[in-house]
Amino acid sequence: MLEFNNTYLQNNAIIDVYGKCMTYSDINDFCKQMNTKLPTRSLVFCLCNNVVGSLLGYISFLQNRVVPVMLDASKDDESIKTLLDIYKPNYIWMPKKKQNAYDGKCVFEAYEYVLIEYSTTEIELNDDLALLLTTSGSTGSPKLVRLTYKNVESNAKSIAEYLQIDESERPVTSLPMYYSFGISVINSH
Repeated sequence: MLEFNNTYLQNNAIIDVYGKCMTYSDINDFCKQMNTKLPTRSLVFCLCNNVVGSLLGYISFLQNRVVPVMLDASKDDESIKTLLDIYKPNYIWMPKKKQNAYDGKCVFEAYEYVLIEYSTTEIELNDDLALLLTTSGSTGSPKLVRLTYKNVESNAKSIAEYLQIDESERPVTSLPMYYSFGISVINSH
């Protein structure tokens, strides 16, 4: 599970395109707030843009043992609806401007993102499952890659060690969060 070293809680973790900073302590506070809205081991579609709201949702999901399916927020609504019909997630974390595109009740809003309760169907999720990413295959059939908490942590540590990433570094997140390399950059930092 994601934990921030107390030594660094007041360090800047995120600086957005407007220069607004968030500390690791701010992220922890957000995660605690989000945790009150989401049951542990829920399945959530995270419609990703490279913005603070999307990033905070993702971090909160990992920290609270909620399983996100990382999807491109700019995907057309019909494609998202097809995936909703197939996977029936409990929640959708999405840009506020897309809120009316899908059914469900808004239960939380922050940083231009909304959390929609979509389905009350109980989904059995393996305790080790941390994250689901779409494949880049061209079969047209939606497939997901399953990553465990151990996968995510060992990959992040390996990259951080190889690149000698320390507490003074912050990445530029130009790659999409729903893309394996983009999320890997976030995890390793």
